Amino acid sequence: MRVALLSLAALAVALAACGDDSGGAPPDAFVPSCDVVEGQPPLGLVEVATGFDMPVYVTSPPGDPRLFVLEKTGAVRIIEDGLVLPEPFLDVSVPSITELGDERGLLGLAFHPDYAQNRKLYVFYTDPGSDTVVEQYLASEANPNLADPASATEVFFLDDFAGNHNGGTIQFGPDGYLHIGIGDGGNANDPMDYGQNLDVAFGKILRIDVDELPYTIPADNPFAGATAGLDEVWAYGLRNPWRWSFDRMTGDLYIGDVGQGAWEEWNVEPAGSPGGVNYGWNDREGAHCFEPDPGCATDGRVDPVYEVSQDEGVCSAIGGYVYRGCQMPGYHGTYFFADYCAGWVRSFTWDGAGGYDNFTEWPSLGGGGDLVSFGEDANGELYLVRQDTGQIMRIVPE
Repeated sequence: MRVALLSLAALAVALAACGDDSGGAPPDAFVPSCDVVEGQPPLGLVEVATGFDMPVYVTSPPGDPRLFVLEKTGAVRIIEDGLVLPEPFLDVSVPSITELGDERGLLGLAFHPDYAQNRKLYVFYTDPGSDTVVEQYLASEANPNLADPASATEVFFLDDFAGNHNGGTIQFGPDGYLHIGIGDGGNANDPMDYGQNLDVAFGKILRIDVDELPYTIPADNPFAGATAGLDEVWAYGLRNPWRWSFDRMTGDLYIGDVGQGAWEEWNVEPAGSPGGVNYGWNDREGAHCFEPDPGCATDGRVDPVYEVSQDEGVCSAIGGYVYRGCQMPGYHGTYFFADYCAGWVRSFTWDGAGGYDNFTEWPSLGGGGDLVSFGEDANGELYLVRQDTGQIMRIVPE
């Protein structure tokens, strides 16, 4: 593995030269226009920054060269011009977060598509009772490297009963709505059968309009209004969608769903879907019967695009991103993903019809069982987050 230090200032200058060709991109997406490059060079890693306390995610606001790093312990930190700023952008650790066991802590961050104008950002964390909380904050007008802690406004609250299977990703879709990924609530085997229960938020991806608070329900949500089911639900039948993302060019939704004891899975929902997709849990784990086995319900349950047996040493699907940056144009449209325990990084290109092409294993990007997340900056470059070593790494051509 090649490791070097990277200047984000130099990266910003290089990416600015790429230009902006949004083409058929979803609204608010920045898709740089890159030179055509034949072939696909080998890939490696450069270290962007280190020394973080249990980092779990990295992202950027639209059009912003800074990187924002989430520490599970409660702080959001900024990397600017290659340096980690000494003062956190935001810290929700006290009194909001007191438990970090299982899958608790500060887990998700999303910037509003109009962040440069409205300064709105959203965090996802678990409170001392293991409940799920999504809050809105405003960045300071006087200092863009600080959020105003007094601006905290609760967006969403879910009373939970266990410390695990919390999900953790929040992202704005190409439609401008906030999507919230929530696991089945915890404990083994989905004991409450929440994955298939449309009347609860557990085991779902929710979709809400946060332009004004309290949030409202998009009229085209699949279970909105008189239709049976929770109005907020967009997709269901998920066990623990820890990391998932939208392809910033096409709007396709890629979901890594952590398995129970047999299968890890990665799903793709095409842009333009009307929602209401059932990914099967806990009737099925991956494409296989779970409850009962055999004889589980299969009608309407969508097969994953890719799955791996836990007999191969995997234990926790890490959803990644489709590459749309400038620095590796030979890989445009390639989806990178990982597994936490096995430590590998793999990639494929979705074929648009439930399968994939160009499957690749990346020994130069994997190694070690502490890869907890991918990240994407404002220009579509991709990052790896290593929790145990406190590192943020960028994927680069060698």
